[in-house]
Amino acid sequence: MDSSLPITLLIVTAVAAGITAQVLAELFKIPSIIFLLTFGIALGSDGFNLLHPQLLNQGLDVLVSLSVALILFEGGLSLELSVLGEVSTSLRNLVTLGTLISLVGGGMAAHWLAEFPWAIAFLYAAIVVVTGPTVIGPLLRQVSVERQVASLLEGEGVLIDPVGAILAVVVLDVIRNGEADPFQVINGLGLRLGIGAGIGIIGGWALGQFLKRTTFLSDDLKNLVSLAGLWSLFGLAQIIRSEAGLMTSVVAGVVLRAAAIPEERLLRRFKSQLTTLAISVLFILLAADLSLDSVMALGWGGPLTVISLMWVVRPLNVWMCTWNSGLEWQQKFFLSWISPRGIVSASVASLFSILLTERGITGGDSIKALVFLTIIMTVFVQGLTAGLVARQLNLATSQSRGVVIVGSTPIGRLIAQLFQSWGETAFLIDTDATACQTAQKEGLRAFHSSAMDMNALELAGLPKVGTFLALTQNSDVNLVLAQRVMEEFSPPRVLAGFPSDPSPTSITIKTDTSPKVRQTFAGEGTFKNWNQYLLDKQVRLGETILRNSGFSLQTAHLQTLMYTQQLLPLLIEREGQLQVVGVHDEWMIGDRLIYLLYSPKPELLRRLSGSRSFRLTLEPLPEVEDIPISPPSVEAIADDIAQV
Repeated sequence: MDSSLPITLLIVTAVAAGITAQVLAELFKIPSIIFLLTFGIALGSDGFNLLHPQLLNQGLDVLVSLSVALILFEGGLSLELSVLGEVSTSLRNLVTLGTLISLVGGGMAAHWLAEFPWAIAFLYAAIVVVTGPTVIGPLLRQVSVERQVASLLEGEGVLIDPVGAILAVVVLDVIRNGEADPFQVINGLGLRLGIGAGIGIIGGWALGQFLKRTTFLSDDLKNLVSLAGLWSLFGLAQIIRSEAGLMTSVVAGVVLRAAAIPEERLLRRFKSQLTTLAISVLFILLAADLSLDSVMALGWGGPLTVISLMWVVRPLNVWMCTWNSGLEWQQKFFLSWISPRGIVSASVASLFSILLTERGITGGDSIKALVFLTIIMTVFVQGLTAGLVARQLNLATSQSRGVVIVGSTPIGRLIAQLFQSWGETAFLIDTDATACQTAQKEGLRAFHSSAMDMNALELAGLPKVGTFLALTQNSDVNLVLAQRVMEEFSPPRVLAGFPSDPSPTSITIKTDTSPKVRQTFAGEGTFKNWNQYLLDKQVRLGETILRNSGFSLQTAHLQTLMYTQQLLPLLIEREGQLQVVGVHDEWMIGDRLIYLLYSPKPELLRRLSGSRSFRLTLEPLPEVEDIPISPPSVEAIADDIAQV
């Protein structure tokens, strides 16, 4: 028992430090690898000397291999082939021609600037040709950019990882055998990629068929079956040809995604959680094993090599691979700027350092030091400046735009139309086929399904939109749906139409314990009334810009109309983005309020004239002078208006 205690403490400390780093990254909205590297180095032999990864011996290599397989599988599972098809030519070039450019350019930089021997220089370059989904993914979640650019970066990060890792193994074999035969390099690379892809296709298809046909298995057990299947395929490929399992992992993930298995989102969530844990532990352990003295021994040649890789080799790579792609120069510049290295580079460098040392070949520690320096510099420089660069190039998009609305009611369709008119996506879901057809006739995207089916919500794009709005005629259903969506997808804004005091018999989670679910259109009566007003053409669509905070005649006017149910706030435009109005939202100076105003006269005139046309247009609220006064009660204002 005592002999295992150091290893137990090692794993526990690594897990605790890794998860703490992830929490801090979420808090400060910066790439988690920054904290992971910092914590790992601080806890290692050059810091507080608390972590000693060498205690794991061969176990560290096994842990690294299985974790990298899981990371690559999760990356393949997250790829959307339909989106990648839009940038397939550029992506293919980045993975093929781009790999060659990075290999040659990186090798030349390491030889001339870091003074590495040619063999060691090209081994370093082979290790760092990868960009890494473990860094690209979190970075793009924090910095939202155009879809084409994001798709290229994500696709490159996933697909180039196995290519780069296998290329590094082939180069290592050449160094160990002492023969630099180009045919041997190409043959070794192609053989591993072919074997890995073949096993991945067959194994991924078989795993997908098994998960689709075994209806007796619970979702949790299916997740574990997929994990066991992945590692089995990875192990089989490794037995047939070393490092072929990396390609198997990626391809199996892509094939399984294409199989459209039931509850696929639960599988992706499970794999994502495991990947986060694996990344956290691996980075802590590998960084703890890094010697800062070896990094300092590189001198100025080390940083200059990395700078050349970032600002000479990478731009040349991107511009050559996207020459006839139709991308603007701003998009190419951003692609050139973003190429952080991740866990695959770190793990391969650590493994190769040990192998070279065992074979008596000098340079293993130097390669590891330069690779980690590359990771540190690319992550800190590119990760921390990505948002600024995207904004300067006008590539940044507002994060999580658009809306998914449950309930093709008149108000729901109107809100969807307003979102579409602002250039944002809007999707309606309803169990009533007639209501869906009505929405489609109005030019809206509507899906005939139950919103309790989480797969339907995923097809509607809920994981990527900013607002979920439950607007069925049943307020209890609205609240249950909103809370279920919060648990499954956690979109930035979740709103539901429900009374201030929901029924305790039908609502299991109270609103005060779930503050992220915001209330809108309070009361079933109010919601039904305004839907009827819309059907009877008794409303006008208006807008006004809020000019004062606190109480003023403008706010008194609005509050009075709301209290007497003559005005229904719908949306607020703030900083160029639409937001559905919540009952308890605070309005700000400069907000543009879009509302419905009850106006029965147009319907009366329509009936008298026999006109059948009715069109909602935005009209400004009548202007009132904003003079600060002592706020009277809303009831008193309402009484005064009633008397008039």
